[in-house]
Amino acid sequence: MSKTKMGFMLLLLIGLVAPYAIYPVFLMKVLCFALFACAFNLMLGYAGLLSFGHAAFLATGGYITGYAVMEMGVTPEIGILIGVIASAAMGFVFGKLAIRRQGIYFAMITLALAQLVFFLYVQAPFTGGENGLQGIPRGNLFGVISLKGNLPMYYFVLAIFVIGFTIIHRAIHSPFGQILKAIRENEPRAISLGYDVDKYKLVAFVLSAALAGLAGSTKSLVFQLASLTDANWHMSGEVILMTLLGGVGTIFGPVVGAATVVTLQNYLSQGPLSSWVPVILGLIFVVCVLLFRSGIVGEIKKFTKKNFN
Repeated sequence: MSKTKMGFMLLLLIGLVAPYAIYPVFLMKVLCFALFACAFNLMLGYAGLLSFGHAAFLATGGYITGYAVMEMGVTPEIGILIGVIASAAMGFVFGKLAIRRQGIYFAMITLALAQLVFFLYVQAPFTGGENGLQGIPRGNLFGVISLKGNLPMYYFVLAIFVIGFTIIHRAIHSPFGQILKAIRENEPRAISLGYDVDKYKLVAFVLSAALAGLAGSTKSLVFQLASLTDANWHMSGEVILMTLLGGVGTIFGPVVGAATVVTLQNYLSQGPLSSWVPVILGLIFVVCVLLFRSGIVGEIKKFTKKNFN
């Protein structure tokens, strides 16, 4: 069994028993943001594309799922599916507009498009404006299993995370993922080999957007709320921090980074340093970039490779 599979099985085992030791709602928040960070890492770590607009896909999944469940009366799994499709469609539009640009130009286009989406959601009647969508019902899974309790909801979220993580892992280790890595390392050479680089980038962008929407859809059901916070550019900054802190281009890095950031936010916000949370996270980001450029998981891999191989 490979180290990656062993690590995944260990995380899965911890996930199965964790709600009996830690508050399930906190764990569900960690899982939602971990999936969001993994989706972003697919873009940055493997395709080499820095997007400043991923919050738009998180928010779209949340709003569409919330609206579908509240107003259309669909079951949660159908609501999530609708939210994912909407996020993927938005990702296709964003990708078509931005994918031909590189570097800072690509990042600025995604940021501008995400801000347009933010102001759209401020004005759109179905989002509830600044109040957001409140009281989103969790409903019954497949019309049978009630998700009102935190424990069944947690295992539903865990299953969604496992599905999303598995999709990302399979994509990375497929021929498609190898081509993405080739494009990241040397795009002109990939073009010279006959690959349609823009097509591969677009597919990666749409897949990343769909998985970000999956995280947003799940999050809206967990907290029974879809708000403008998820569409704000600050959220795009947070997912960048999570990915860099955990380790860009590592399979488990975004999970560790998301867990670290969410834990810090949760505990710092309850103490005397509550107003300093953004400053503290900013300092952590600076230290990580200057001293731990490979992130937590990347540095651990370097250490073990140097000392134990």
